[in-house]
Amino acid sequence: MLDWKQVMYRAVKGNPTPPSRRVERTLEEWRARLSPERFRVTRQAGTERPFSSDSCALFEAGIYQCACCETRLFDATTKFDSGTGWPSFSEPMDLAAVAYREDLAHGMTRIEASCAVCDAHLGHVFPDGPAPSRLRYCINAVALHKEA
Repeated sequence: MLDWKQVMYRAVKGNPTPPSRRVERTLEEWRARLSPERFRVTRQAGTERPFSSDSCALFEAGIYQCACCETRLFDATTKFDSGTGWPSFSEPMDLAAVAYREDLAHGMTRIEASCAVCDAHLGHVFPDGPAPSRLRYCINAVALHKEA
């Protein structure tokens, strides 16, 4: 389990090797494979409107994958209601599946969370989550796909 200090270290110093093969496509290839909204969020670091998905209120067992490459990212057992309008998780399934980067956009400092396998923008991670990790992975629902 990572803590905030380790997340910050990875964001600044670098991330470990992804848990599986890299998936790399051109922007044109991603655009052809993804819906316009999914492309905007995952490939252009967009953000969906808060409360735009019913995923925030769903707490069924299961695994959440990257919507772009199907890498397993989050287990539903770590999902919680943060009240923010985006699905929130307290930790990734595999510590190397999520990559971190300092995000200085919009006049603030945040830590971006992305898929370590295909670089899809997922959302951001914050140090205000529940114990024991105290992390809140605030993830765009459109960046995720729940495994069947």
